[in-house]
Amino acid sequence: MSAEQITNQLMTIAIDYAPKLVGAILVYIIGIWLIRRISKGFEIVMTKRLYEPTLQTFLTAMLRTSLSVMLIITVISMLGVNTTSFAALLAGAGLAIGAALNGTLGNLSGGVMLLMFKPFKKEDLIEAQGVIGDVIELGIFNTTILSPDRKTVIIPNSPPSTGIITNYTTNGFLRVYLAMAIAPNISINKAREVAIATMNANEFVLQSPQPEVSVLKVADGMVTLAIRPYCA
Repeated sequence: MSAEQITNQLMTIAIDYAPKLVGAILVYIIGIWLIRRISKGFEIVMTKRLYEPTLQTFLTAMLRTSLSVMLIITVISMLGVNTTSFAALLAGAGLAIGAALNGTLGNLSGGVMLLMFKPFKKEDLIEAQGVIGDVIELGIFNTTILSPDRKTVIIPNSPPSTGIITNYTTNGFLRVYLAMAIAPNISINKAREVAIATMNANEFVLQSPQPEVSVLKVADGMVTLAIRPYCA
């Protein structure tokens, strides 16, 4: 094959592929611009809806990655490359990764649910999975709690997202449960008056709801009073 024939073939290939290449480049540039605009708009919507910053970052990254993969596949197909096998390879890789990270993905989905529905937030006092303490971090994969005895407990997000969570902070106050035994010859009314006066004199006891005193039980020669003050 002569040099002139090779040159003609290269010219033919260039003429055939030039429009596809230019079109693919334009689609890629416009696609990148649109992805940035969509991601920015998505962040603004989540900010207005008061989504947690951690959840905003994660969801925005997921959206940007998904759109970028779709853009790359589109650009490759415009160049005449068969993307069927490429898509099948991505699907197979996704299944393999999903199977390998089964537990981790469960914690991930649990974290997304907790961040979206907000059964608790940072600094709330909660009880979950048998652990009680202040939430010091709510992440995508796990929640970190500081217990009353200053232990740091890390709980995977999957169990709390499907289990029972007790939030002691939601209402802004708690009722304290106390029991006091008095002798049977002591006036219950007098004991109740003293208990209520003592609670009202305490600066940490709320006046609304009012503290409560009632008879809990009468047994073993003693009267046990239930004392219920409320505190912030």
